[in-house]
Amino acid sequence: MLTAKQKELLLYIHERIKETGVSPSFDEMKEALDLASKSGIHRLITALEERGFLRRLPHRARALEVLKMPESAAPAAPPKGRGAFRPSVVAEGRSNGGGYGVPILGQIAAGVPIEALQTEIGRISAPEDLLGSGDHFALEVKGDSMIQAGILDGDVVIIKRTEVAESGDIVVALIDNEEATLKRLRKRGNSIALEAANPAYETRIFGPDRVRIQGKLVAMIRRYS
Repeated sequence: MLTAKQKELLLYIHERIKETGVSPSFDEMKEALDLASKSGIHRLITALEERGFLRRLPHRARALEVLKMPESAAPAAPPKGRGAFRPSVVAEGRSNGGGYGVPILGQIAAGVPIEALQTEIGRISAPEDLLGSGDHFALEVKGDSMIQAGILDGDVVIIKRTEVAESGDIVVALIDNEEATLKRLRKRGNSIALEAANPAYETRIFGPDRVRIQGKLVAMIRRYS
């Protein structure tokens, strides 16, 4: 029999692998279960291994395989941690109901000049009930820096314009008034960290005067050819 935390972690890992094809990082698991340190995650994973629910894959960093699920497994409740936020995904041209034409303002990746976010290059339809209130714009994602958040190269992200975001939100951040990037925001004392969702990319840390929030992610459109 699993403890509540063991079951919660197993369900979270199972859902993340099913959605993205990769297991979550220890930081993401810590945030999702609202634990104070990664040592608690290590203990939970070891217990799940000993009980035959999980297996660590050799020669692959942080790779986990779910071997079985508890018989009483129910759909996972939304994790508590801010790091577990995932955008709603809509297949282009397959949404029900009315749509709203969101302006596409270029492409977003690390190192994109701000000029790329000022010119409308097209429009994409998104369900109005998905957007909610406020002003929105869209950007085409380039690169793989956010793949573990389920955001892939070629996806179109829908951004709500705002200058305020909470720690854990995925945002469009403007660095030094020159470079725009799509990253997860972390507030660390007087500093701001911009985290990728791919271990191949380093977290970048800046003073608060160097980063301005342009908007935060609310949804995503995926094209299927």
